[in-house]
Amino acid sequence: MFNSLSDRLTATFKNLRGKGRLSEADVDATIREIRRALLDADVALPVVRAFIGRIRERALSEEVSGALNPGQQVVKVVNDELVGILGGETRRLNYAKRPPTVIMLAGLQGAGKTTLAGKLAHWLKSEGHRPMLVAADLQRPNAVNQLEIVGERAGAFVYAPEPGNGVGDPVQVATDSLEVAKSKLHDVVIVDTAGRLGIDEELMQQAADIRTAVDPDEVLFVIDAMIGQDAVKTAEAFLEGVDFTGVVLSKLDGDSRGGAALSVAEVTGKPIMFASTGESMKEFEQFHPDRMADRILDMGDILTLIEQAEKNFDEKETAKLQKKVEAGEDFDLNDFLTQMSGLKKMGSMKKMLGMMPGMSQYKDQLENFDEREVDRVEAIVRSMTPAERTNPKILNGSRRSRIAKGAGTTVTAVNQLMERFTQAQKMMRGMTRGGGGGMPGAGGGGGMPGMGGMPGMGSMPGGAPNRKKKASGKKKGRKGGQSGNPAKRAQQAQALEDKKAGKTKDPVGSAFGGVDLDGEEEFDMKNLPKGFGGMFPGGK
Repeated sequence: MFNSLSDRLTATFKNLRGKGRLSEADVDATIREIRRALLDADVALPVVRAFIGRIRERALSEEVSGALNPGQQVVKVVNDELVGILGGETRRLNYAKRPPTVIMLAGLQGAGKTTLAGKLAHWLKSEGHRPMLVAADLQRPNAVNQLEIVGERAGAFVYAPEPGNGVGDPVQVATDSLEVAKSKLHDVVIVDTAGRLGIDEELMQQAADIRTAVDPDEVLFVIDAMIGQDAVKTAEAFLEGVDFTGVVLSKLDGDSRGGAALSVAEVTGKPIMFASTGESMKEFEQFHPDRMADRILDMGDILTLIEQAEKNFDEKETAKLQKKVEAGEDFDLNDFLTQMSGLKKMGSMKKMLGMMPGMSQYKDQLENFDEREVDRVEAIVRSMTPAERTNPKILNGSRRSRIAKGAGTTVTAVNQLMERFTQAQKMMRGMTRGGGGGMPGAGGGGGMPGMGGMPGMGSMPGGAPNRKKKASGKKKGRKGGQSGNPAKRAQQAQALEDKKAGKTKDPVGSAFGGVDLDGEEEFDMKNLPKGFGGMFPGGK
């Protein structure tokens, strides 16, 4: 949902690259563009003014002027301030010392409270809790029936003693639900309350009465992330009337400008705790201000990607594949199919790829990517015999033709898949040679085979090449890559002799701008902090 804001900010920071020193005019021009980007994103004007003021003060300080790379330091300043207005640190639920923990949902009609109640229950189940949903919205037509359907999808018990549609006392329902939860051993109670199309006294009084009756541990204000400037007024009204403890953003996947997310926490002083990012029950996540700031600045969200992989990849299959790779055995199509199944469980491929750093430049390819390609790839592999999956080298023309017919696709599609599979095999072999051995879902090296080379991804990093290229690196007819220049050839020979005699060492860190480690020790990829393992071989 932050695509527009992210594009504007990324374009602004490109103008700062390569500048060894920033003048006041450079800072003013950058801040002006940031201000415009925020206003276009429908961020509340008071929030924009305070945000820009803090950035300007820090950008003109010694913090930036004395930095080795002032341009990157400005980006860091903006990132820090974005984290600040999004709430700072991650805020987690407060659970009652003696169950049940009571969570009350409040918000306007149409904000998505009922659907979000089911998503929250589903998320709590994944965290090991036994949630119960309470149908205390007895005003909106069919609200009770909707909650029962949502509860069934989430696999949670729904307490709905009243039919709703204007019948029943919501305060009494909420009160009675606590005893029902204790008797049925539910440790979390989620109370879905009624909303209105606008702020009125009846709405606020009912919400306040329910809060007094159940004394909730958390009152979550559910707000539509697509309503822009109105989000601030609505949030202030509910803060005064109900005094909520946290904010939940619904419809964060919408095609809007995202002003609500950047305004509510700053204006109300209450943290954003959760975000709903799609229609599926699984598309609900805890809100991390630092990760969201990274997404806005196109720095990716690798930690969330790793967490999703750890939840969805089968640990036994992962350990089995890890042992296989460490033993030097080849990655086969059965393993490839296992990886594809894990990817499907993680959800939308577009969203996963969008969490990778620098993906804004591939926005068009992401938008054009067909999610059904994952199913087509799986169909091709499942059309193969067990022997063909184990030993893909036996796939001749007639076999590929049979597989294409069985999968309802073309031989060309089968050939393309086999090219991508060959790349995945080479990557796994490289992991073994590099001492990595970590597998997807276990935080190990190597990433997720097949992810970068999905059909339809064009020329994105890791994608399948559009055409084969001959290996280069050695000129034809010259042994050992020797130069045709006699002087240079002599220099190469001398360097080789010096290296054999131990007089020289290979340069360390040259890929990062000639970093000198004083020859004391080489950087060990195993020393990377936890969370980077899915990106580099050998990481933890």
